[in-house]
Amino acid sequence: MLSPQTLDHFQNPRNSGQVASPDSTVQLTNPACGDILKLTLKLSAGPASEARIEDIRFLAQGCVPSIACASALTELVRGQTIPAARAFTRDQLIQAVGGLPRASTHAAQLALDTLTAALAAALAKPAPPG
Repeated sequence: MLSPQTLDHFQNPRNSGQVASPDSTVQLTNPACGDILKLTLKLSAGPASEARIEDIRFLAQGCVPSIACASALTELVRGQTIPAARAFTRDQLIQAVGGLPRASTHAAQLALDTLTAALAAALAKPAPPG
């Protein structure tokens, strides 16, 4: 049984779509179930330890928990510094959606893996001149 929070994030997803002119775009697929999650994000200027996630959006194709976890993740990390965003755990994300059945915890892991890859890709980009 899915929690009211999970169903709310699924029925009313937050931050769906794509960021215009993103610093990073990453799409990952869960090979076990086929769920697909794409994150786009924009970071504030500054050193990686101080930069913040200014905007983050998602596109997802998958089960209810995958869409709910992607929605909740964007709410949790928007405005956070990169180190703070990287510190989020699967258990924290699962708690944010009101819990998940054990068979659905892969949804939280996909969201976190995609965030990790998106942040790594953004940090790997050379700084703009000027």
